[in-house]
Amino acid sequence: MQPGTPQKITLPGVKHVIAVASGKGGVGKSTVATNLALALHMLGRRVGLLDADIYGPSIPIMMGIHETFDPNTAKFPLDRYGLKLMSMGFIVKPEQAMIWRGPMVHKYLTAFLTQIPWGELDYLVIDLPPGTGDAQLTLTQTAPLSGAVIVTTPQDVSLIDARKGLEMFRQVNVPVLGIIENMSYFVGADGQRYEIFRHGGGKKLAQEAGVSFLGAVPIDPRVAECGDHGDPIVHKHPDSEIAKTYLDLATVVSSEIGKAGAPGELPGLQL
Repeated sequence: MQPGTPQKITLPGVKHVIAVASGKGGVGKSTVATNLALALHMLGRRVGLLDADIYGPSIPIMMGIHETFDPNTAKFPLDRYGLKLMSMGFIVKPEQAMIWRGPMVHKYLTAFLTQIPWGELDYLVIDLPPGTGDAQLTLTQTAPLSGAVIVTTPQDVSLIDARKGLEMFRQVNVPVLGIIENMSYFVGADGQRYEIFRHGGGKKLAQEAGVSFLGAVPIDPRVAECGDHGDPIVHKHPDSEIAKTYLDLATVVSSEIGKAGAPGELPGLQL
């Protein structure tokens, strides 16, 4: 361990911790993290979802929890759709700006990990904020991460930033489980496939970086609609094609964790 590197914390009862990250905003990272967590739950796993975006938490909206709670009396984590949840958005009103420096971010993220009774979980999915700042460093250096999933879109500008996120995890010796290309293509009413934001960039980046390409998530207008209404598409439309895509992703992510050789690894899921 490098001098000055924070000590890794332990999470008794949590088998695997997965970070979902992106180099930039606007790629649908929180949507992917939420639906991936729900897909893992649908495959019979015990799953928690931690919103690590202190400044702009989005999990409360996506999971349909709009009220805030007194942190001194509330019983966290909250339960919704079978997931255990924690977010800064549960204790701070949406209109309140979080004007905090790094040490405060570190304090609260560490508290979310260590002072919330997560109980027995197969997976704790952490939705990281975009970029490579204080919150990301706190989580990558202190949380017992089994691996990271990088979310990108096909455009070059997204891929450039995704490379930075990937390199961040490598520098702190966290296995990169692979890359998900979100908003990969759109299937129109005519049945034709349209690659609005180009296509294949995520797979190319995975090949160049020597990591797995986990899969491509198509554009579906219902994804945003379901998220805005607090009922993610994997839960609201479990038989949809995009929900099946997330179930496939959940299977692949589980398998990649097994390949990473994380302690207490689970066998690969079979659909």
